Amino acid sequence: MTPVGTIHKTDAQTWIDIEAPYRPAMDGLEGFSHIHVLFWFHENDHAEGRQVLKVHPRKDTRNPLTGVFATHSPLRPNLIGMTLCRVVALDPPRIVIDRIDAVDGTPVLDIKCYIPSSRAFENLHLPDWV
Repeated sequence: MTPVGTIHKTDAQTWIDIEAPYRPAMDGLEGFSHIHVLFWFHENDHAEGRQVLKVHPRKDTRNPLTGVFATHSPLRPNLIGMTLCRVVALDPPRIVIDRIDAVDGTPVLDIKCYIPSSRAFENLHLPDWV
């Protein structure tokens, strides 16, 4: 995969800089208030981390040992993270966002506009630790 941009964070602001070849892909983004950002947990990319299949959710040992597919752990077989972000400003090549659970310098793999589902979820349930 080739990153389309990079996450930047300061105390005052969080933004994504889109790489030059992918800037045309930003056209139309101004109509959306939220985006899904898919990124690479690049600082966790080591063989041992890819072998971790169970963790205590939220790094809290009081939570039950749980499979990584049922958590948001950055340790997983493929180190892809995803966060729904509010777009604060769009100033190409920069997308200013409200927050993201990634560190400064994180490679962005893709961005998808957020379109809410018209289908309501019935019988939704979550584990107690959530």
